[in-house]
Amino acid sequence: MTVPLRHVFRWDLDKTYLRTDFDTWVGLLRTAVERPERKRTVPGAAALMRELRALGHVHITVLSGSPEQMRPVLEAKLRLDGVQWDEFVLKPSLSNLLRLRFRALRDQVGYKLPALLRARTRVPTGAHETLFGDDAEADALVYSLYADILAGRIGETTLRALLEKAGAYPDATEEVLRLSRTMLHGNVVDRVFIHLERLSEPSFFSRYGARIVPIYNYFQSALVLSCDGLLPPEAAVRQAAVLTIEHDFDVRDLVAALDDVARRGHVTSAGLESIARAAETMREPFPLSSEARATLAEGLRRAPVRPPPTEVAVDYLAALVDDRARWEAAKRRARREAREP
Repeated sequence: MTVPLRHVFRWDLDKTYLRTDFDTWVGLLRTAVERPERKRTVPGAAALMRELRALGHVHITVLSGSPEQMRPVLEAKLRLDGVQWDEFVLKPSLSNLLRLRFRALRDQVGYKLPALLRARTRVPTGAHETLFGDDAEADALVYSLYADILAGRIGETTLRALLEKAGAYPDATEEVLRLSRTMLHGNVVDRVFIHLERLSEPSFFSRYGARIVPIYNYFQSALVLSCDGLLPPEAAVRQAAVLTIEHDFDVRDLVAALDDVARRGHVTSAGLESIARAAETMREPFPLSSEARATLAEGLRRAPVRPPPTEVAVDYLAALVDDRARWEAAKRRARREAREP
């Protein structure tokens, strides 16, 4: 008997999984020529992706704005990290350049949104999804828009106006509209994690509603996924162990991260209690010391859990303007810092 697909996980790559610098030409060139073993993984990202794969009957997609020409290097890096994926989509930058589609080289909305909708046609109807992105550019906006298209909440007039304002080419706009008409509607996107690579204020993303979960590290993601019932409690403890042992995190820092995500209403007391019990009882290849496990368990039980955020109707046109201003300000700041001695 064929076991049905359990869940779809979609990951961005740059600044979500890999620590990359594309704010300056020097950083962009360095990223392009860097060998797989020199590329740096965001702490905990590889471990979390391996945990997701271990769930079984899941589909993992990597969707990146990196050019297609980088595929061999990027795939080699993922293999070095022990990561397995089902689909790997990269941007056809050379094709866009040869066709003189210069806006497409930087456009994220007109690239990622149709790519997401095409990918949705390749998974079973009704399969639920969790998406991972970052705050460097448009991931929160694009992922939220994708979720609302699938839920049937976006009209064609709004969708067309948004894509035109984002600078998408007409063929990308028409493809999005065509695909949106064919989608079977449903609330299938459960969570959107936004890695705060640029240390954006989490409150900025409240305009996108409760689905968006800004995170400073992947221990926070593991906590939320465990409280949601997607990951076992032991997986969240293993994530804590990986961050402390392999990446020099202090357990007290993880407790602070726990408090942060609890205050924002993304976890439950019952879920945290299950993780606390796992921290106290489990023994793994990456064992936390008894003192660290006790500190973690105490923090889990004392976390200031608040009610979940309220749902909102997203004003996508206003969000695009505000998001774009945030991206550009962050890029200017990064370039300024790069010039400073």
